[in-house]
Amino acid sequence: MMGRRVGRPGLIGTVARTAVIAGTAQATSNAVNRRQMARAEERAQASAYQQEQAAQAYPPAAPAPAPAAAAPADAGDDLIAQLTRLGELHQQGLLSDEEFAAAKQRLLA
Repeated sequence: MMGRRVGRPGLIGTVARTAVIAGTAQATSNAVNRRQMARAEERAQASAYQQEQAAQAYPPAAPAPAPAAAAPADAGDDLIAQLTRLGELHQQGLLSDEEFAAAKQRLLA
């Protein structure tokens, strides 16, 4: 009668044990990688949110309106050029309606 073998496992037992250990190690490694990726994604989202909030809190300052120089007495062409330039700045959005009206009024005064 053959009895149960006592002592170290045979070749098949060793292969089975190695497979279990390798599978467990792979599953653990995958879990660690997923957790690291999730944390990195959370940090990236938090950073993007903070940048978005900072951009909303501190919008870029509008450039200062171009100073309007006093027009010489017989510089009608110069006045038209200055008014044209103000109109272009207003259309580009560099001057608000109020700034445009004030600068135009200074030129015409």
